Amino acid sequence: MTVLIDSHCHVNFEDLAADYPSIVKKMTENQVRGALCVSVNLRDWDAMMEMVQAQPTLWGSVGVHPDYEGEVPPTVDDLVSRSEHPKVVAIGETGLDYFRLEGDLSWQRERFRTHIRAARQTGLPLIIHTREAREDTIRILEEEQAQTVGGVMHCFTETWEMAQASMALGFYISFSGIVTFKNARELQETATKVPLDRLLIETDSPYLAPVPYRGKRNDPSMVLHVAQKIAELRGISVDEVAQTSTDNFYRLFNKIERLNEVES
Repeated sequence: MTVLIDSHCHVNFEDLAADYPSIVKKMTENQVRGALCVSVNLRDWDAMMEMVQAQPTLWGSVGVHPDYEGEVPPTVDDLVSRSEHPKVVAIGETGLDYFRLEGDLSWQRERFRTHIRAARQTGLPLIIHTREAREDTIRILEEEQAQTVGGVMHCFTETWEMAQASMALGFYISFSGIVTFKNARELQETATKVPLDRLLIETDSPYLAPVPYRGKRNDPSMVLHVAQKIAELRGISVDEVAQTSTDNFYRLFNKIERLNEVES
């Protein structure tokens, strides 16, 4: 099978980082050749990048997750400066989350704009987290001309209409283990509609382990189960999902030099 890439994970989180050698073994067994380790705050960023730097099949990003309300607001200059690290390939994750937080969220929208401006300045793609904030997410992306850099709607759980609006701005749609859940029928339908050349797969580990591991700790090796479910839904081979999603990954995160791949 053609190799797989996990386009979004958090292997720097304590429970995964401590067990990373065994995770690499499982990744190899499942033909998962690499993973993008995504930043959620700046205070842990240096330690995250030390881990990324030490692993040839890990890459990183720089950004502050919209749920992290108490963080010192990142500046454009700070994000741009950190993005100069040779293994930083994206800005984010960033975006809007109106599900977990309430009240005046103007700070969240301004932080989102900061990330988009940093992405435009660096030319790096954006990693977007959006939840219950469809209209504002698309509006801000349009106002800040995010289509000039594009990016990915990670762990997508929104509507087909949201997917269409995102793709119109040059964004990819990434599916996580949620697509394997029995109650995710609308999302599964969306997974059959997204053009293959706009599709990515991810784990968002250590969260959202796919069926049959739902409720357990997730890791990048389990992105295989996401690929298998999408192949089943679309009536195509896992090989085709693997090849296309891997090609898309390298096309979007084009700062990465493609790894040598051995089919087996």
